[in-house]
Amino acid sequence: MIPQLSAHEARVLGSLIEKQVTTPEQYPLSLNALVLACNQKSNRDPVVDFSEQAVQGLIDALIRRHLVLEKSGFGSRVPKYQQRLCNTEFSTLQFTAQQRAILCELLLRGPQTPGELRTRASRMAEFTDVSQVEAELEQLAAHASGPMVVRLAREPGRRDSRYAHLFSGEVQTPEPAIVAAAPDSETHAAPSGTAQRLTALEAQVNELRAQLEALKQTLERS
Repeated sequence: MIPQLSAHEARVLGSLIEKQVTTPEQYPLSLNALVLACNQKSNRDPVVDFSEQAVQGLIDALIRRHLVLEKSGFGSRVPKYQQRLCNTEFSTLQFTAQQRAILCELLLRGPQTPGELRTRASRMAEFTDVSQVEAELEQLAAHASGPMVVRLAREPGRRDSRYAHLFSGEVQTPEPAIVAAAPDSETHAAPSGTAQRLTALEAQVNELRAQLEALKQTLERS
């Protein structure tokens, strides 16, 4: 059973994991540094504007659930925080570097395609190609502790399906549009939307022709 997080809790934990990997010299994070990390305008979707009070409330809730640990450095009077979601001595969830990077990106940016994940997660782990990302996603979907990610139905206009994390419960996806089958006699007819556009264009052409004919007659009389 994996922890269930609100969207705001996912942003806090994703930010802590990201900074743990990308800037280990500045980790654990102070409250101020964590606020800045959550509110980053790059590598975040959506961009948020959390206050210190809001982030402190999220931290306190995560500490009570043993997902964040307060840990101050030697000689420091400023509380600092580190994540306990995964890949620590206190965590039951242990991932490869690639899997952790993928999950971090999904926590920070929401559903993404394997290609997008390879580009964005490469700052935290090395990927040889997209097929490696897909293989890691498959392992996360079949994880022993329960599925961590889910493959979403491919959206119209997209070549690849996106993947989403399951730390915030089941992902709600829009129902695909149901198109009624045309009768056999209309099999080769144009789609209804196209037919409507053609009809509207024909009407506009006929109207322009009428206006042109009226203008022609007016010029001839003058």
